[in-house]
Amino acid sequence: MRVPGTDRGRLLLLLVLGAAVTVFTATVPLLRGFFDLRVYYGAVSGWVHAGRIYDYRVPGTPYGFTYPPFAALVMLPMALVRLRTAIAASLLLNLAALAVMLRILAGPARRRYGWYGWSLAACLLALFEPLRDTFSFGQVNLLLLALVLADGRLLAAGRDRWAGAGIGLAAAVKLTPAVFIGLLLLARRWRAAALATAVAAGATALAARADPGASRFYWTEALWDTGRVGRLDYVSNQSLQGVLARLGEPGRPVWATAVLLVLCVWARRARAAVAAGDWPGAFALTGLTACLVSPVTWVHHLVWLLPSFAVLLRAGHARLAGVLYAVLCTSVVWLWYDDASGVDGFLGSNAYAWITLGLLLGLPCGQPSAFRPPLARKASATAAVPRQTTPATTPASGQPDPVPAGGGGAAAADGRGGWGTRASSEPTGSTRPDAVKPQSSSARASSYTAKPPPS
Repeated sequence: MRVPGTDRGRLLLLLVLGAAVTVFTATVPLLRGFFDLRVYYGAVSGWVHAGRIYDYRVPGTPYGFTYPPFAALVMLPMALVRLRTAIAASLLLNLAALAVMLRILAGPARRRYGWYGWSLAACLLALFEPLRDTFSFGQVNLLLLALVLADGRLLAAGRDRWAGAGIGLAAAVKLTPAVFIGLLLLARRWRAAALATAVAAGATALAARADPGASRFYWTEALWDTGRVGRLDYVSNQSLQGVLARLGEPGRPVWATAVLLVLCVWARRARAAVAAGDWPGAFALTGLTACLVSPVTWVHHLVWLLPSFAVLLRAGHARLAGVLYAVLCTSVVWLWYDDASGVDGFLGSNAYAWITLGLLLGLPCGQPSAFRPPLARKASATAAVPRQTTPATTPASGQPDPVPAGGGGAAAADGRGGWGTRASSEPTGSTRPDAVKPQSSSARASSYTAKPPPS
């Protein structure tokens, strides 16, 4: 398709695409009816009026609050407003978190695309099933992802003072982001790891002080009862545990072995990425790992895959990123909602899990200069000058100092850096690596809406 050359043509194209996306998101995918937000709202309201968090159940379903007590403490303001106000606030907060996430992932490259490029990106993001579900469920995953990526940005920029606080808060709200503390330990960022642990522990202690009974129940009973969040073999569960459960293998030894193998792969690849200064790659690998090793990873949890697509794009694999992204827009796994047996069921019902596993194994990481902040690159280039073996040429007055070609792999200090920027093509820059039909059944939609898992 030819790109319009005028602003009027671009605006017309965006209006057409916007209308198509609106029709698609309103009619084709399964609608969630802010189910999870209703769980949060009912739980905190019950906490305020009846003194209990975990006794609440959505009418007609067995589903209730499944997060740590600190999450209920953070959501407590919802008890002061009507449900519609809570829904509006959820939409606004998720939009703000999405904007922060995109700003971090794009880095300085965001200035190159302008209103037209970002409008096209918004249309594409609106089709991404995990993102659609996050908004439609009223989920919190985007907020947690923004907190974690903010820490990644601080680490990449060398501003370590507050790095780890976002990860700690995210881990206190939901346990899955605690994997990122493991990344900090692998990277030997002891200060950041200690801060993340302290923030998570402090938030948990605050919740325990607010309601000791709820905290005791969660940490001794609710946490270990996976049945509270839904069936492990439910097709929306795209974790390793979900794959095994659909195979009829509920045994924990097999799952524990698979988790251990995934963690070994992650540890090796993440350490290599950190050693190369590729924090975005390391954080993307950790998000993938969190989705795989968690006992329950519903489709809306897969927003943690978005950093991986940013890494693919900056490495020059736009076509591969487009194909994988398109699959994650199709709701294809729901074709096996009723029956996931057979070879087709094994492959199709776990399609998102295979994508996650494939990205963990093959994501191109270890490109330091593409993500190194300008100041860090400049410092690296400057430090490399004394190590030159050939005589240095004294520049004429008013001319910039030459940048050594060796320089330990540092890119030219061209002001381009941050998350989402492709590697420099300048001689002093690093070299880049070599390079179904959507679900539309209204019967399934009503069935899922009646009893979807809340988290």
